[in-house]
Amino acid sequence: NTLTPHSSPARAALSLLWLPVDPRPAKRPPPPPPAGAMKQPRSRQEPRRMGNSAMVVTMLLSLCVLTFIKARYCSTPYPNKPAPLLDLEVEIDEDYDSSRYKISGPIGEEEFDPSRPTCYNTSKRSERCAAVGDVRVDGNHSKIYISPLGKEWRTKPYARRHDAVAMDDVREFALLPFGGANDTAVPPLCTRNHSVPAFLFSSGGFAGNLYHDYTDVLVPLFTSTHHFGGEVQFLLTDIKDWWLDKFTPLFRQLSNYDVIDVDNDQEVHCFSRIVIGSTFHRPMGIDGTRSPGGETVADFKRLLRRAFRLDRVVASHDGAASLGKPRLLIISRKSSRRFLNERAMAHAAAAAQFDVRIAEPDNHTDMPNFARLVNSADVMMGVHGAGLTNMVFLPSRAVLLQVVPFGGLEWLSRVTFKDPAKDFDVTYMEYNVSLEESSLKDLYPKDHFYLKHPYDVHKKGWNAIKTTYLDKQSVRLDLDKLTRTLQHARSLLPSPSPSSH
Repeated sequence: NTLTPHSSPARAALSLLWLPVDPRPAKRPPPPPPAGAMKQPRSRQEPRRMGNSAMVVTMLLSLCVLTFIKARYCSTPYPNKPAPLLDLEVEIDEDYDSSRYKISGPIGEEEFDPSRPTCYNTSKRSERCAAVGDVRVDGNHSKIYISPLGKEWRTKPYARRHDAVAMDDVREFALLPFGGANDTAVPPLCTRNHSVPAFLFSSGGFAGNLYHDYTDVLVPLFTSTHHFGGEVQFLLTDIKDWWLDKFTPLFRQLSNYDVIDVDNDQEVHCFSRIVIGSTFHRPMGIDGTRSPGGETVADFKRLLRRAFRLDRVVASHDGAASLGKPRLLIISRKSSRRFLNERAMAHAAAAAQFDVRIAEPDNHTDMPNFARLVNSADVMMGVHGAGLTNMVFLPSRAVLLQVVPFGGLEWLSRVTFKDPAKDFDVTYMEYNVSLEESSLKDLYPKDHFYLKHPYDVHKKGWNAIKTTYLDKQSVRLDLDKLTRTLQHARSLLPSPSPSSH
């Protein structure tokens, strides 16, 4: 908590700095001794004055230490008041602010604009470099030789540049000028020439977590390259073979050419144009007024349906294939944020006339098959986590039910899934876990700071939030409350129609 001169703790602290003043008039100092007089021994009062000074210094040091401890560890005088989001030192995905990064015209347009610098910020999270001319990519040495080029640039092609932890796992590329009067770089000879532009991006950082796959890589990639109409060569750095295999169906919708593993490829690839780095708009979202071809999330969803051959367009109150009841897909977890009564939940949902499926996706899940399973669902539910990102495969007007763990995490659920759900034409619902439904009540005493003052824990930053309320928590849902929630979800589904199947 920050102490200000107007806060009562600050007033109390400041009052300690005032020393009592003796109301008696000050004594006159003794006259100086006559010349030649013997020096008198030091007064007994002098050590006392030094002792008093040391005491004052000790009190001031103690006050500083106590003030630090108060600010760092003690709760606020108003524990039940939610902390403003601006006070949270949390590194998560921020909403795109077009007023801060206003650049005239679409970002990533096909026509090269020589009035812009070679590399420039397109948002707080993303940087784009673009060049035309003689472009030679020596990816094995992380160098790109460009002529003409005014100066050397360095860039990391991953749309999370505000996050130092993520960017530590992204390879940096040097853009080197050559051919000019003062250029010293000697480019290698071309071993493979391309007739289409190159687009370089990274699957490093937090890629591998499905939420970050879409937020940091795939949605920005679609935004930045869809307007090429397939005539673009993808160069992928920080490659993971399983990751590339997982999303190859999507890449084939955006490029007519196989993705090149630029880090391990021994060729020198030559182009007449290159773009480096995707443009970020907002978490799992697209600002249609700024995308080169006016693309929106609806266009991205149509691309996913083609890539993974998803047949269902619209969800239904009666479910797929005229089952007479909607399908509920429960996203399961094995580690943190588990459903402790998952089997009982499934029985309760079946009793509420749902066709129930339980699935636990991971990094090695067959993406096309799992996408079709999600597409068959009318309602999908799970505890907050990356697995809910599979909502991108839900049919339109399906219901996403996010189970929000205990700990004041409604703001986190909003940014990650509530806001994007609207763009994906998915109806959003929340199930907020009470303390009685949380495993934290068995982990800490009932009056523990973590249970009584979650918003004060938030002020300590993202690591404190993650460790306390995400990594250590599982949930046991109240079955009556769950049944009522599912009945409401069913009421939100559209009535069946021929176009639903």
